[in-house]
Amino acid sequence: MGKGINLKVNKNRCKGCGLCIEVCPQKILIISRSFNKFGYHFVEVANGDCKGCKRCAIICPDAAIEIFLEQDILTKTIYKENK
Repeated sequence: MGKGINLKVNKNRCKGCGLCIEVCPQKILIISRSFNKFGYHFVEVANGDCKGCKRCAIICPDAAIEIFLEQDILTKTIYKENK
């Protein structure tokens, strides 16, 4: 991922429609050769050049893509540890 950007694809929500692949300006997403538990080829991250534009997450009809800033992940981890 790009510095401070963490892109996650929920492979079992993804139906492999490819909309995210088409809108990604960095061309970092590909269709996996593997299948998810529903029998779909899901999308996965091919390389680490994500700039965090969120186009993929916005266009995904299945809400299968989430983008986090590393700071958000660190904050959530610290919050959970202090609870």
